[in-house]
Amino acid sequence: MTEISKHLLLLTEDDAILMLDAEETLTGAGFDVVTAVNGTAALAIINEDAGRFCGVITDIRLGKGPSGWDVGHRVRELVPAMPVIYMTADSAAEWSAHGVPNSVLIHKPFVPAQLITAVTTLLNQVAIAFPPPPTANN
Repeated sequence: MTEISKHLLLLTEDDAILMLDAEETLTGAGFDVVTAVNGTAALAIINEDAGRFCGVITDIRLGKGPSGWDVGHRVRELVPAMPVIYMTADSAAEWSAHGVPNSVLIHKPFVPAQLITAVTTLLNQVAIAFPPPPTANN
């Protein structure tokens, strides 16, 4: 199993331009990013080692195959506290029925600050709910 990164995110987006924009925004904010171009690729990455990620950001409509809803559910099966952020232009009404609890949904188009705020808010919530164990120096 890979060592968990405090700054590694999985980004799933089927639109190349939107993926590049989001990836640039996230790396500019100090995150490392692994990308997936569809739900099948995202699930393969998650199934390989979901625990190495500090959060998952996924578009909802990813073309043929698994949706962003599926990506969110699978990562939460493997890592129950994993922060999940959904991005959508047209599926927000389905969030309460299909999204995982304690996730965030941001509407496309969005400004870069919205994405960073969503990521940092969820990461902070997880840090508060699941603080690291004390070290020998404490």
